[in-house]
Amino acid sequence: MKAIAYKTAGPIEREDALEDIKLDKPTAIGRDILVKVHAVSVNPVDAKLRAGRPPEGEWSVLGFDASGVVDAVGDDVHGFKVGDAVYYAGSIARPGTNAEFHLVDERIVGHKPKTLNDAQAAALPLTAITAWEMLFDRLDVKRPTAQGGKTILVIGGAGGVGSITIQLLRALTDMTIIATASRPETQEWVKECGAHHVINHRQPLAPQVAALGIGAPGFVFSTTQTEQHLADIIELIAPQGRFGLIDDPAGLDFMPFKLKAISLHWELMFTRSLFQTPDMGAQGELLNQVARLVDEGRIKSTMTEVAGKIDAATLRKAHAQIETGSALGKIVLEGF
Repeated sequence: MKAIAYKTAGPIEREDALEDIKLDKPTAIGRDILVKVHAVSVNPVDAKLRAGRPPEGEWSVLGFDASGVVDAVGDDVHGFKVGDAVYYAGSIARPGTNAEFHLVDERIVGHKPKTLNDAQAAALPLTAITAWEMLFDRLDVKRPTAQGGKTILVIGGAGGVGSITIQLLRALTDMTIIATASRPETQEWVKECGAHHVINHRQPLAPQVAALGIGAPGFVFSTTQTEQHLADIIELIAPQGRFGLIDDPAGLDFMPFKLKAISLHWELMFTRSLFQTPDMGAQGELLNQVARLVDEGRIKSTMTEVAGKIDAATLRKAHAQIETGSALGKIVLEGF
């Protein structure tokens, strides 16, 4: 089967940063399903791993988001059959979706939204799981904080995670959403996703939130560049608020959170599959709920670009674009 992989971790500018290769078609056993991949999307984690994590074997195949059709099932699979249309974000501990066929545990797979094509569906899984788990499992936004419990600030509202976070909040809560975006096109995008207020993350955040006149938010979700905004976050968040983040700020100092009794929440959507947690199947159920919201017209795909076929040349361009930090929504590749 065709696949895209790398032998040596490093910068995307190298000609061998990602290469087209041939691999044997995998076999489904146990709770695994074998998916014929139709479309994939590109996430910041793909670029991060390619740049810094050496392959464990000869090659490393990246890719997490995928949409496709079940080609075969293991003996212990109960939720899927051959021919089912599926979408999912795979495991960080297994080979990725940048291949014609991909093995994935059925517990982290959802049935593809009926109203979306493969490219549109492939944009959703990783970011939807991340947003859902942060909002409802970590920050517990349906349990209001003592102050500002109906207001949330989403930092990085125009990215993949921010885009679906705003939509989930509008679909499933009655919260007031403040989102950050810096360019006219990204500001318009977050408004389309459902943000009530938009502020510019290239300027100090705390004065902009105060100027809205709606009070201090009880919740802050930072999707990117947390280190740059940390002092503002501590200033603007309500006492006893809840702060969640998904990026990797260097030297994060927890002590400033103590005075306001701010709780800190990390989210990594790979945790359940990596540690085979007892609630691992919650991700498959979550994706089915997202599919229902899509099919009901309550949320939409965050796909903004189909970059081309799933091959090394197209993936190198997509990685380079992701690394600029200015991508709008999700970049998708379709077909081999």
